[in-house]
Amino acid sequence: MGLFVEVVKAKGFRGAAEAIGIPNSTLSRRISGLEKAIGLRLLHRTTRKIELTEAGKIYFERCKRIVEEARLAHEQLGEMLAQPSGVLRVSLPVDFAVTYLAPLIAEFAGLYPGITFDLDLTPRRVDLVGEPFDVAIRMGQPEDSQLIARQLASLESHLYASPGYLERAGEPHKPSDLEKHECFSISKAGAGFWTLRDGKHTAKISVGGRFTINSVGLMRRLATLDMGIVLVPAEVVADDLAGGQLRRVMPAWHGVPMPVYAITETRLLPAKTQRFIEFLRERLEP
Repeated sequence: MGLFVEVVKAKGFRGAAEAIGIPNSTLSRRISGLEKAIGLRLLHRTTRKIELTEAGKIYFERCKRIVEEARLAHEQLGEMLAQPSGVLRVSLPVDFAVTYLAPLIAEFAGLYPGITFDLDLTPRRVDLVGEPFDVAIRMGQPEDSQLIARQLASLESHLYASPGYLERAGEPHKPSDLEKHECFSISKAGAGFWTLRDGKHTAKISVGGRFTINSVGLMRRLATLDMGIVLVPAEVVADDLAGGQLRRVMPAWHGVPMPVYAITETRLLPAKTQRFIEFLRERLEP
């Protein structure tokens, strides 16, 4: 199709062959093959010039429309990539989204007014294959190796408690001291143990208390109410630290860094999803 259009525009095989950069004989042979495939003669050939047959005129007009439609489609695709639009469906961890991701989502929404958001905050692991989500943001190691995981950040956890709790129960100074304290345990595999590091040593401590919870947000809130010690990333308790409701304890020690991932079903992502993942990676990386 493209070769035929070039021949008509050049009004001959020689000029078209020179413009395209292929031998004249090759071009003539391909046009002849096109005519045989269609079953109609498209060009009247003379020694000096070519002329379109009636069928050739119809075919040429159709080719021009197709080329123009392709050009418009290419421009529209470029506009979509420059200014993504549509509904972005995201599954988010409840507490991390509310306490830390909310301002980032607001900033991203301001950058891309053409995107609307369907945000699902739930502790359950959504099915990215069977449910209509574009991406899931998850904390911790990915569980499904069949999905595509892109690491956004690695958040280091620290120990925090309220001034009221520390005044009542005393302040721990070394990992073994934590065994005598109320420590919030997350209800999942590995609960009941904290792994702490100080740069030189690693200590795995058995911790416990009256509360086993599946919500980081509730643990944080109970810690501000003088109920115990929590091990979480600083990003989760930033407001409580600024307001004095919590303060860091045992500052030389920290937990194992917690990775944050963007999980998708495929690597072939629409522009809205690509931009969202890239944006979070830029903002979350230290």
